[in-house]
Amino acid sequence: MIITIDGPAGSGKSTVARRLAAILEISYLDTGSMYRAIAYTALRRAIDLHDEQALLALTRSMDLDLDCGPTHTRVRVNGHDVSEAIRSMGVSAATAPVAKHPGIRAILVAHQRRIGERLGSLVTEGRDQGSVVFPHADVKIVLDASLAKRAERRCQELAADGENADLSAVTDDLASRDRTDAKQWKPLLASKTTTVIDTTRLTIAEVVDRLASIVGERSAR
Repeated sequence: MIITIDGPAGSGKSTVARRLAAILEISYLDTGSMYRAIAYTALRRAIDLHDEQALLALTRSMDLDLDCGPTHTRVRVNGHDVSEAIRSMGVSAATAPVAKHPGIRAILVAHQRRIGERLGSLVTEGRDQGSVVFPHADVKIVLDASLAKRAERRCQELAADGENADLSAVTDDLASRDRTDAKQWKPLLASKTTTVIDTTRLTIAEVVDRLASIVGERSAR
């Protein structure tokens, strides 16, 4: 079974996807970590984030390996674990321009499909999982939330990682990413096979329970 969870940054996709995968005892794929890994490596090598050809060359030369377990996606670049390093605000800001490049997206979409074929069953989250990567997924979910709530959540995540974050700066960053990312997941809203959940006033547990119920209903058919 393939379950896709798409939506804007801060809507709760990563946390919910991990917990749902753990309940179902299947793998969890965090596709955003792949774009972050490229952005992180580009920053370290001082590569222009707007130079698609340079980024393509980097991506093709990178050994990008993902270990997808039921509760985690560990990311290694050229044998080095960068799972924590790619979560900084600096990398977050650099990820959006990297993800804009069609050539980068094409490489990573192909990579994600290979992962899906290898794993067979998984919960995968991102921006275009149900619309582009796995259009025939068994269950398609879109999570959304207000910008204010998403910014609040992002600040809490950064604080938990020991990084100070200004709420205003985080809000501006998310708003900027929304302008780019929305075109990836909004087409799913028109699909009758997609379930949309606004998480603004829901706890993580409530969202996970709802998704587990949806998956259970689909599995029983």
